[in-house]
Formats: sequence, C-alpha cells, structure tokens
Amino acid sequence: MVAGQQTDAGISMNTSNTPDSAYCIALQPICDAQLRHVADEMLYRSHAGASQAIIDNPVTSSARVWNTAFHEIGLEALVGQRDLYFNAPREWLLDPDLLPAGSEQLVIEVLENISVDQPLLESLQRLRTAGFRIALDDFCLDDQSRPLLAHADIVKLDMLQPGWENWLPEIRDHGVTLLAEKVEQPELFERCRDLGFSLFQGYFYARPQVQGDSQRKRASNHSAQIQLLSALYQETPDLQQLERLLVQDPQLCISLLRLSNSAAFRRSREISSIRQALQLLGTLRLRSLVLTLMLAQNGPASLLMLPNLLIRAAMCEDLAGSLTDADPHAAFTVGAFSMLDQLLDDDLPSLLQSASLSAEIRTAVLQQTGKLGKILKLVLTHEQGLANRLSASLLERVNHSYLVSASWANRLLGSL
Repeated sequence: MVAGQQTDAGISMNTSNTPDSAYCIALQPICDAQLRHVADEMLYRSHAGASQAIIDNPVTSSARVWNTAFHEIGLEALVGQRDLYFNAPREWLLDPDLLPAGSEQLVIEVLENISVDQPLLESLQRLRTAGFRIALDDFCLDDQSRPLLAHADIVKLDMLQPGWENWLPEIRDHGVTLLAEKVEQPELFERCRDLGFSLFQGYFYARPQVQGDSQRKRASNHSAQIQLLSALYQETPDLQQLERLLVQDPQLCISLLRLSNSAAFRRSREISSIRQALQLLGTLRLRSLVLTLMLAQNGPASLLMLPNLLIRAAMCEDLAGSLTDADPHAAFTVGAFSMLDQLLDDDLPSLLQSASLSAEIRTAVLQQTGKLGKILKLVLTHEQGLANRLSASLLERVNHSYLVSASWANRLLGSL
C-alpha cells in the first residue's frame, strides 16, 4: 500500500511530493471514415483539458513512458495491429538512437512549437528512410512551418484553429494524409470527410444520431440487453435463465463460443455449447465476455468507446486488489457500469436499478463514495489528466495500471 495521507479507501492522495511536471498517460483512439479504430495516440496530460503535459525533461519522461510501453508491455499487446502515434521531443528527433526501433506501426508526431531548422529537416528525412512515418501535430501553415510539409506523411489539423480550411489546397499538394483533431460533433465529422480528411480524433461518435426504424430496433435491442445484464449481475446468477436469454441472440452465442475457445482464454478442452460456456468459464469471466460482446454489437460507435469502458473497469479491478481491501470483482463492475449509460444511451440510475446491482455498487457508481467509489474516483482522476491531485508514487502505480489494462482490453477486443 502507498504510504501517506489515506482516504477511507486506503489510497494515498498526498500530493506534497508530486512534481509540477507529473503527467497521466492515456491512449486516444483515431478512427477512419468508416469509424474503424485504426490507430491510437499516446498522450501525457498534466491537468484537465490539457492536450499535453508540461514536462521539465522531455527526454527522461518520454524514455520512462516508452520503457513501460515497449519493454514491459510490448507494442502488439498495447495496440495490436493498430498504428501508434507518439510525441517525440526535439532531442529524440535529432538523435535517432534515443528512439525505439523503427516500425511501420509507429508514427512520430512533430509538435507545433518545435524549432524548424536544417538539422531537424535532415533528421526527419533520415527517420522516414528508417521506416518511421512523420505526422505534423496541430499544424498551422506559415513561413516557419512550411518546410515541414516536404517531410511529412500525415498532417493533423485542429478543428478549433481558425483558418485551417484556407491551408488545405497547399497541404494537399504534398500528397499527405489529412487527420482532423477535436472533432466533437457528427456534423463536423461529415464535413471533414467531404473535404478529404481520412482520419479523425474526437468524441463525435459518442453522440449517436438514430432515427426511424433504427430507433425502434435500438430500443428493442436495449431492452433485451438490460434483461441479460440483470441476469448476469445477480449475486448468484441463474445459469438456466442466462442460457434462455443468450440463445435468443444467435450472433451473440456464436461470438461467445468463438471467443471462449480463442487464444485469449486458453483451455484444455473445447467449449462447444452455451451450457458448457456457462459452466466452465465461471461467473466473473463470463460477465466480462458477455458484456464486451453485447456492447460490440451496438455498432461502430460502441466499438470505439468500448476500449475505454474495459480499461476503466480493469483499472478499478487492478487498483482495488493492490491498493485496498475492496472486492476487485465488484470494482470491475463499478468501473464498467459507470460508463454503460454512454454506450447504451440511457439514464445511469435506471440502468443500475434495472440490473439489480447491490446498493454498495450503485452508490459507488453514482456518488463515488465508499471503498469502491474511491477506487472509481481515482481512475476518473487519471482519465481527466489530473496528475497534480495524486502523490508521485500513486501516479506511477496508476499510469502502469492504465497501460496493463489497455493491453488486456486490446487482447480481449482483438479476439472478437
């Protein structure tokens, strides 16, 4: 347990030894025009709303993050076959020996405030020859930045930056891929897509627009999903009732059997029926599998949000087990249900009531109190990039938990 001033959940929140340059690690999804999750950007944020942290020693900080991401977890475990974008300090760009080995999956982001000179341009050319792709982050076209276009593969434009549309003709002349950042509304996504952007960052997909028959189908699916969740999260689930509910959704059954027999859940014997899956997987594993598969069926927008839900739930489980005496499995449920309203587009208190969850779990989700609630609050603090609210030792533990949880979520989703 971390030493220091303790909350009632047993978590140290003493920030007296937290440096101003402390930061939280996060992965932000990048999707294509079909809303497929094709890449992630690794972010370090020091406070809410910050796009990046204020880091005193960018070389040391970047090296620490990459040591965890590459050597402890591994690129494939963290993002699978998706591309990974990362900010590289100028020192890394000028000295390629500081960079991780070149890979077709890695995209180096050149920050908007970098000093552009001949040594930098020559280094970018060498990095592209070595197999890296170069992205210009928060790009603003002017005389200082213009030479970078000849050495770029991807140009990221901030949709909140005035004048970005005026730069498009010259940027397109360089044959680069256009990535729209901070796309927060579906209408802006459609506009950018029509203008030739092929990659997108933002949370526009969290605001689904459903009409007509789609709305009725969504309501029908939603009702069935609530019934299934209610049965699944009973203190002692009725396996016969679960089987009856599952067989009403043949696609879910097929997916559950395929995933149960995948490499992610190595078993000595093949599972060939829903009854076997219910009997052999165990309640806790079954909950995570069915929840994942059920939500993945809700369309591409849910698939983009699902990793965040799984990471939050896994972090709650991990941190409950290592920092407190709270039930880790209950903590997983708290983390998962705290975001379920966004994926099911419903009122959170109603969802919690419908699922017949315990009062302790409902209170933890809605009020963030009690041992389980404090764990959720800690994870949300990390999500919001509020590094200055965590002690240095706790922040290091939570960042590591984030990367491990992201690896688990990627492995689970990769088996779908």
